[in-house]
Amino acid sequence: MIDVKNEEIILNICREKRVRLVIKREDLIHPFISGNKYRKLKYNLLEARNKGAEGLLTFGGAFSNHIAATAYAAQENGFRSIGVIRGEELEESVDDNPTLSYARSCGMDFHFVSRAAYRHKNDWEFIRELEQMFGSFYLVPEGGTNTQAVKGCEEILQPEDAEFDYIAVCVGTGGTISGLINSAKEHQHILGFPALKGDFLKDEILKFARRDNWSLIADYHFGGYAKINKELIDFINDFKRTTNIPLDPVYTGKMLFGLADMIKNDKFEPDTDILAVHTGGLQGIAGMNQRLEQKKLPLIDV
Repeated sequence: MIDVKNEEIILNICREKRVRLVIKREDLIHPFISGNKYRKLKYNLLEARNKGAEGLLTFGGAFSNHIAATAYAAQENGFRSIGVIRGEELEESVDDNPTLSYARSCGMDFHFVSRAAYRHKNDWEFIRELEQMFGSFYLVPEGGTNTQAVKGCEEILQPEDAEFDYIAVCVGTGGTISGLINSAKEHQHILGFPALKGDFLKDEILKFARRDNWSLIADYHFGGYAKINKELIDFINDFKRTTNIPLDPVYTGKMLFGLADMIKNDKFEPDTDILAVHTGGLQGIAGMNQRLEQKKLPLIDV
């Protein structure tokens, strides 16, 4: 049984608008497989074991939380791990990349591919080529989202969470929000904050979600995946100084920024109770700070 605490956030805007905001600290589940990555990998690891797999293969980018978590989980559970990495140029800079160097320290083997080739990651022919290259493996999709992952994410909400009116979560590949949609109480509405631009997420969620108790709030992606500006950096740093809770800049930081802005603009009725799910991803801050330093922007507090 995982013990995850709910932590009430006391912000001036919440007091002013009489909205209660609580964060579910899924980021504290595990130091290396935190938040939704733990949930998504739980049943995938069991399925890999049941199928007699010796290795896991998955996909990700330069600073992927999923790559780091899968590498550690595979090592801890006796599996070989293979990461198909987007961007051939990264092969020469693994030592300078905190995410990839960590994954390699956990024993992950890398296969670097071009961005054009990476787009075929779901094609049967591409997977067959990988099998010829690496032998048999248990395939975990990019971001970890599949039926097993959604099953794990259905366990995020606990009986004590029934008091909340809204459940808020960031959205990447759609697995975490699908689990929340399926397990929420009848009176609860799920708010998803996409980290990416585009409407394709609706179709991805509909593959797994069994109810219509959800909405996507597409106004806070800051230009797209891993895009960030000084306003968001300042919010994340102010939030940490105020609450002592770190936020990652790709997912949870954008969700909390969006919630605070919605509260400010009276999108919630007074006396509304909101539960925001912290999905972890804090390992990515180091890589983001490298990019921010190059762009001469403020760094994210760690």
